[in-house]
Amino acid sequence: MNVQDRVRELVDTFGSRTACAAELLCDRHPAEAIAFTVIEADLSHADITFGTLRDRSERLAAALVGLGVKPGDAVATLMGKSADLVVALLGIWRAGAVDVPLFTAFAADAISYRLAASGARLVICDADQRRKLMPAGDVPTDASPLVIVANGEATGYDLSFADLLAGSGTDDGGAPAPVAPVAVGGDGALVQLFTSGTTGLPKGVPIPLRAVASFVGYQEFALDVQPTDVFWNAADPGWAYGLYFAILGPLASGTRSLLLRGGFSPDTTWAVMDRFAVTNFAAAPTVYRSLRAGTADGVGHTLRRASSAGEPLTPDVIDWSRSALGLEVRDHYGQTEHGMVAGNAWRADLQAPLRHGSMGVSLPGWSVDVLSDNADTPANAGEDGRVAINVAASPFFWFHGYADAPEKTAQRYTPDGTWYLTGDAGRRDDDGFIYFSSRDDDVIIMSGYRIGPFDVESVLVTHPAVMEAAVIGAPDAIRGEVLEAYVVVSEGTPAGDDLVAELQQLVKTRLAAHAYPRRVHFVPELPKTPSGKVQRYILRQRRAESAEA
Repeated sequence: MNVQDRVRELVDTFGSRTACAAELLCDRHPAEAIAFTVIEADLSHADITFGTLRDRSERLAAALVGLGVKPGDAVATLMGKSADLVVALLGIWRAGAVDVPLFTAFAADAISYRLAASGARLVICDADQRRKLMPAGDVPTDASPLVIVANGEATGYDLSFADLLAGSGTDDGGAPAPVAPVAVGGDGALVQLFTSGTTGLPKGVPIPLRAVASFVGYQEFALDVQPTDVFWNAADPGWAYGLYFAILGPLASGTRSLLLRGGFSPDTTWAVMDRFAVTNFAAAPTVYRSLRAGTADGVGHTLRRASSAGEPLTPDVIDWSRSALGLEVRDHYGQTEHGMVAGNAWRADLQAPLRHGSMGVSLPGWSVDVLSDNADTPANAGEDGRVAINVAASPFFWFHGYADAPEKTAQRYTPDGTWYLTGDAGRRDDDGFIYFSSRDDDVIIMSGYRIGPFDVESVLVTHPAVMEAAVIGAPDAIRGEVLEAYVVVSEGTPAGDDLVAELQQLVKTRLAAHAYPRRVHFVPELPKTPSGKVQRYILRQRRAESAEA
């Protein structure tokens, strides 16, 4: 089947008015086929089949319905990579509900906002994350949100994930009646994932079932995942790249995928590649840079494909990969709002020699171009402009707006609705290869994770010593970017190491463990426009000048 026909087939399948997530993501696959291999930190592992996923998710869906969950309701998941996470997701979708992923590095305030904004009816969380859901005073009450605890013991008012799957844990102690899977259709929402910007609170991105067509397309066309591959996407499913392409894509295509529990380390990554004979690997550039910082001597692997996404891939990583991996890591480009839309594809009939600094060309199903800065028309080859997606010419296009944020949505489109504006700057050569230049906003991308400076600044200014704060991204050899903060303190406040430590801990505690500023600069004032808007780009310029001095 040619590429265009395959794109249309995927769109028709996942965009159908009668499409059912449980059927498409699980039930249609052979029951005995392995869906995931879940690997522990000590490299012990367990396989979970599609038949087991179906059985367990049917039980969970029945339990959720028995707890009052209805089609369209939001159910949050605060879980690491595990078999229970996959069961939870399939159970939620089987009931016709909407998953709200919560990154396990988030602190209580970040989680609380997303729960309130999504209107989640209940939360399924790992036991080691339960404390982040405690109300003020750390004393749960019967008025607290309903919590189902997985991967550990449930106490107090909580329900046990394991007990629900076993058919107990309900008021009458009996197993709930089976429920038929809900067919939400192609336009029905599967997920509401939050993405951060430069101003305002995080925005909810509704992800419909039809979006999975593009996820499978990326897996086939760009990653070139074959039925014989051992596929491993190392990204966290609390973020788009991990959720879309480590969970949803493999489920939809029936492809066995690896899930590694625990934190990242270069040694463990090499060991997993060796022990499990990984042939197709995808990760953020940070992972490759960390592997490069170690050593590959004596490490065996069987990679035939290696891909990168989440932030621009620098040429040094590609150069390193030729010798260390025996192949070139290929860069791909996308966003939470779309998945992956451009890249240096691996599929044999789509492959082209890598061009220095290019993130590739439009992937099948997408039409990506660079618009002039002065007009909503394609820029000339070599001219700097705005990276944009032609909506009508992209059959995989699925994003139609942020949840309850029409003004933010409108800012993403040209007035006539023809083009979606990514917020990135770049240029295109004569052959359609796109070169990333910069973001036209201030979002920081660290280790592939998008961090909105506003979120961090909002926490910093809660400290009684802080009058104003601005956060920027600074270059980092491993993570790509790290956060640095510029802080104006109140008169008479000592601005020293103790305050720096307090501010760093404040962000870790109230926002996320990974989002704290690595350096804090105390300044008398922040650069601003006449209207009072902080000019973060000036801070970036000053930071660059000081680094060169």
